[in-house]
Amino acid sequence: MGNYQEYISLNPGIRFGKPCIKGTRIAVQDILNWLASGMTNDEILDDFPELTLEHIRAALAFAADSERRTRLIPA
Repeated sequence: MGNYQEYISLNPGIRFGKPCIKGTRIAVQDILNWLASGMTNDEILDDFPELTLEHIRAALAFAADSERRTRLIPA
């Protein structure tokens, strides 16, 4: 998903500026933690009906893009 920007916003007044799903206070980090803990997409969507599968994919794309921008500095 290359257009994650349409689903994610950064607002200093919401969750201390963490990237969040637009129109919610759900942070990208929340979604990633739920997935990492073993929750399925369906479980997340059941628990948080304001989210869609596109939101979950946008969170993953955002994380992947952030990882791509990370540079390692040799010791």
